[in-house]
Amino acid sequence: MAPNNFVLIDFENVQPTNIEILKKHPFKIFVFVGENQVRIPFEIANALQEFGSEAKYIKIKGNGQNSLDFHIAFYIGQLSIQDQEGYFHIVSKDTGFDPLVKHLRNKKIKANRVNDLAEIPILRISNTTNNDEKISAIVKNLAGRGQSRPRKITTLSNTINSLFTNKLDENELQGVIKILQAKQYISLNQENVSYNLPKNL
Repeated sequence: MAPNNFVLIDFENVQPTNIEILKKHPFKIFVFVGENQVRIPFEIANALQEFGSEAKYIKIKGNGQNSLDFHIAFYIGQLSIQDQEGYFHIVSKDTGFDPLVKHLRNKKIKANRVNDLAEIPILRISNTTNNDEKISAIVKNLAGRGQSRPRKITTLSNTINSLFTNKLDENELQGVIKILQAKQYISLNQENVSYNLPKNL
């Protein structure tokens, strides 16, 4: 089963106009709105409404420096306890989040910061067409899963296809598996899969 992807938008810093690209995956979206922000553009509100209960606004209290940042940090901490396999994407151009992301990763919590929704890794992967880029993206994703990597060939195939929003047909999936074998990233023993993935990606 693919991990949940949480998108936490720093709305004081970024007002995304491409929210529709999130429809390709089952994202859980949190939009953090500053205390003094009283208007949400119709286009953004309308796009978020289509996600139903999977999207919510968090109106922060207080307007001090970094108030919104602290709220995002709190929610990631809370959500990571509830979902230890979740992946957290902070959408902000504020590089002040980078030390937080580094700390989370040191604690084995999957997190990153992106300037734009289109930079979210799983979205970049799903739009990749070049074979070398596909393999590189798959290997990086599998390496980041640690002990949660698929152990059966069927589960591995489903995991790979989910990265590409189920765009790959059976022949393409088999081709990808064969390349992973040829490059010795994986070994198959009947239905079982073992890994030999790079550690520094």
